[in-house]
Amino acid sequence: MSFRTISVIGLGYIGLPTAAAFASRQQHVVGIDINAHAVETINRGEIHIVEPDLDTVVKQAVQQGFLRAATQPVAADAFLIAVPTPFKGDHQPDMTYVQAAALSLAPVLKPGDLVILESTSPVGATEQMADWLAEARPDLSFPQQQPNSPDIHIAYCPERVLPGQVMVELIKNDRVIGGMTPACSERASELYRIFLEGECVVTNARTAEMCKLTENSFRDVNIAFANELSLICAQQGINVWELIALANRHPRVNILQPGPGVGGHCIAVDPWFIVAQNPELARLIRTAREVNDAKPHWVLDQVKAAVADCLSESGKRASELTIACFGLAFKPNIDDLRESPAMEVAHLVASWHSGTTWVVEPNVQQIPAVLASEATLVTLDQALTQADVLVMLVDHHAFKAVSGEQVSQRWVVDTKGVWR
Repeated sequence: MSFRTISVIGLGYIGLPTAAAFASRQQHVVGIDINAHAVETINRGEIHIVEPDLDTVVKQAVQQGFLRAATQPVAADAFLIAVPTPFKGDHQPDMTYVQAAALSLAPVLKPGDLVILESTSPVGATEQMADWLAEARPDLSFPQQQPNSPDIHIAYCPERVLPGQVMVELIKNDRVIGGMTPACSERASELYRIFLEGECVVTNARTAEMCKLTENSFRDVNIAFANELSLICAQQGINVWELIALANRHPRVNILQPGPGVGGHCIAVDPWFIVAQNPELARLIRTAREVNDAKPHWVLDQVKAAVADCLSESGKRASELTIACFGLAFKPNIDDLRESPAMEVAHLVASWHSGTTWVVEPNVQQIPAVLASEATLVTLDQALTQADVLVMLVDHHAFKAVSGEQVSQRWVVDTKGVWR
């Protein structure tokens, strides 16, 4: 059975590239988003996010009539939900956006349709979504009610792509397909094979959900080791980057690089989903999260120490000093600020510092409102030539192009080892 129309609910950093990937294979795709600005931008053949090569694919798909965007769901043969799943309160998963997306598409469902949840979710989320749909559409049958031949097939198929390389990895990487039944898995595999060059690896929905959480928790634990090592090295007077480079010469050691923390919509969030459901067992995963979440406050302490030294040697008052924070994104060379430790550090610095705080972020046109009242967006050259204290937070290409010899300031807090 072919897919005449594919609908992607949520046109953010994952949803829009996914919609574009299907449309590039001459599939008719309708993207849905509650953000009217994003919808208008896409319908002009433009994009509202920064992702290499995405603009070209979207422009061509829109011009050829294979991609359009709307604010309300329309009838389709396959629906992919790619909305945020943040946490709330004490790091509890917030499924509000998934529930809203499911209920919004429920009225247009018809027998034979496929619904796929792509959003990173706690174990059992796909089954919960199926229950929401079944309650909203009692006239249709779902896998939990009629496993052998439901009217609606449902699966969980998480993305596993790297921001900045999404358009390549979306197509090349293997895809985990977690259907609620084998037939659901096969139907979902049929959909992804439209553009996927990697392998469709089939499992059940709960295992697929846990697989996504496991991948990001593994990375979080390893980053926590590097971040904790950086704290120890700072106290011992050891260059952590030199140490890691030496240790990594061991054939079975591969330590990651430390930074100001861990950010993004996945690694900084997903481990908490495991902890929330398994609080007594997920001890290592919880500790890793706590180590990484505490790193921005440690960076602030390093900034305070640098400012104290600067005041002591320069004779200036604190209100006369300018601190420049380099980078706001959660990783290099993108504009995504979600769960960014660099954003947190900049906010902590600006809230504490009585003088001027500048931020340099070449990938955004303006800084978020939460920071705009405390800091000013300036150019790289202005920060390098006029700031008193420099705080390196994100190793963007533009920052790495500046050699350490070009940095004249004596007071530098470099969390990425760019100017060491």
